Amino acid sequence: MLPLAALFVAPPLTAYAQSTDITLPTIQIEGTKQTDAVTGYVADQNVTATKTETPWIETPQSVSTVGAEQIRDQNIQQFDAVVRYSPGVKGETFGADPRNDWFLIRGFPSQNEATFLDGLQLFYTSFASWKLPPFALERIDILRGPSSVLYGGGSPGGVINAESKKPPAEPIHYLETGINNYGNRYVAFDVGGSLAVSGDHGQFYYRLTGMAKAGDTQVDFSKDDLYFVNPALTWKPNLDTTFTVLASVLHSNANSLNFLPYVGTVTPAPFGRISTSLFTGEPSMDTFRRDQQMIGYQFAHAFDNGVTFRQNARYSHVETLFQSLFGIGYATTPAAGDLARFNFVTNPNANQFDLDNQLEWKFATGTLHHTALVGIDVKHYTIEDIQAFALGAPINLINPVYTPTAPTSVAPGTNAFLTQRDAGFYLQDQIKVGPLTVVLNGRQDIASTDNDNRIGPDQSRNDGRTTGKIGVIYTSDVGLAPYVSYATSFNPVIGTNAATGQLLAPETGKQAEVGVKYQPNGFNGHFGVALFDLRRQNVLTTDPANPLLSMQTGEVRSRGVELEAVLNPLPGLKIIGAYTSYNFETMQDLDPANIGKTPPATPEQFASLWADYTLQDGPLQGVGFGGGVRYVGSSYADTANTLPVDPYTLFDAVVHYEVNGWRAAINFSNIADKIYVASCSSPTACFYGERRKIIGSLSYKW
Repeated sequence: MLPLAALFVAPPLTAYAQSTDITLPTIQIEGTKQTDAVTGYVADQNVTATKTETPWIETPQSVSTVGAEQIRDQNIQQFDAVVRYSPGVKGETFGADPRNDWFLIRGFPSQNEATFLDGLQLFYTSFASWKLPPFALERIDILRGPSSVLYGGGSPGGVINAESKKPPAEPIHYLETGINNYGNRYVAFDVGGSLAVSGDHGQFYYRLTGMAKAGDTQVDFSKDDLYFVNPALTWKPNLDTTFTVLASVLHSNANSLNFLPYVGTVTPAPFGRISTSLFTGEPSMDTFRRDQQMIGYQFAHAFDNGVTFRQNARYSHVETLFQSLFGIGYATTPAAGDLARFNFVTNPNANQFDLDNQLEWKFATGTLHHTALVGIDVKHYTIEDIQAFALGAPINLINPVYTPTAPTSVAPGTNAFLTQRDAGFYLQDQIKVGPLTVVLNGRQDIASTDNDNRIGPDQSRNDGRTTGKIGVIYTSDVGLAPYVSYATSFNPVIGTNAATGQLLAPETGKQAEVGVKYQPNGFNGHFGVALFDLRRQNVLTTDPANPLLSMQTGEVRSRGVELEAVLNPLPGLKIIGAYTSYNFETMQDLDPANIGKTPPATPEQFASLWADYTLQDGPLQGVGFGGGVRYVGSSYADTANTLPVDPYTLFDAVVHYEVNGWRAAINFSNIADKIYVASCSSPTACFYGERRKIIGSLSYKW
């Protein structure tokens, strides 16, 4: 893979000249893609859906955007909480987990392959997960539906593409500090602007963003510590060329998640319900530590004939140490309250290289106006995967006694060096004639997976697949735009099938979608409704006999409707609303009893509404307040759908005041302090949701 990548390294080319901080203008570069800053909560265009600068109203696919202003208003500090008020995507699958970010997109678990940063995938497997602090991000685009035609292997549910904060054209100086009711405190900074450089070398811009936080969580003995520094440098030798270097160093330290039984959380045990603050591991050995580094670039050059060449590249490295005693159900009876535990340890080390080359050409053939895109991308992923587990000592949930415990020293059950290579060639043509836009896509992928197995036979497999997409949207003069689309997807999966011991087969998917978008003329906002039928084959699920292993079932179908409203109806007022309803069921399975059932931990309905208002004049000018409500429907804790998990409704609020560059705020999440179970992936693995969190913050910009 690396020799192939070397063919496209010179000259390095790609930069989405992204928006900077919400109060600053974008660096303007003639002829290159511009992702406009989100105004309030409304994003009128994005590049995620088509990899070209396309208005939302002309995109025949469902896409939503969360901007930096919404992240600030809600003081979101966990990446999977960013989507709380977005349709079609459910974050925080396993509740209050500071270690990792979890997503369901159109019902499908998508955290391993759907997360992208600056248009490049951050794939993970076997606990070597990545961390994206929301404070480092300018915006997050949520593209729903299969997107393999542009992004290669990924979730058929969609793509969550985060855009880094880039160097601004105008100076920015920003400091923020805060603390929550668990004593977790933080300090963050964001500075940038132009650099004075002598000589005729063009213009340089810089940005340095960072955060440090430390403190406790709602669970005893559990912490949420993190620091990161993101330096960025942009060089503009002329108006048509931009070269941006992006780097990141991150360290985090947290603790394992409680795996709790269904009886004692969703339903009471003879002793009542398990406390949400109880820690079921061993403080002497439990940790989830991550060290992560990234460096990459974006380069773009616009030629005089309507042609633009871009290139994105990034090398990423992550190493985690995860050691824990985690629950596997009651050792005897629920009345005794003894939780059986596994002693588990893993120290994965992963590297990923991504390269994406794009050639965009705008031209006309008669009355047809084309935006054509040709691209070649490559991915090279490796992971050193060693895992060991053994039966550990139980702990009593009524009167816990913690005993100094060492990580297990048994021989690893998994010991392998896995490599995945993927190269894809893609084509796209956006054809516009009057109010009609047709988007045609095609892609050919070639993927290989190698398992250098230290405790078993080596394995390898080669896979290739052609995927495609067609979308048609008609944008009327009044801002009403009906559309229809059909897409297929392909996702080569890393891992072995617990049922067969063989390397996992690629997942495939297909989707039909119809919808209507509405963006009234002269109105700052838009509305959308989408109906879809999405099928995913070779679905990866947890092995019921061992939650550390995976197996593949036949086919799962997600069929449903999504509604969204995003608007800034008055100065100082911002509103977002969403509603999602699915029919999510297993269509084919090795166990016939599962057919027609809903997979565990999958709510089929959720809705949300959030509004924020700041007074624009008068003696209380700068005073603001906001609030929101989030509803998540019921789900199941078992494949037979005999163990329901209750729905829940949560309320959020904020009060803030801005004056002379200062901003003080108090954010309330789950203000009523509702105790609820976020989900259960099995009858022995249930997870409490986040209880009331209050964050006080103070910031200053100049």
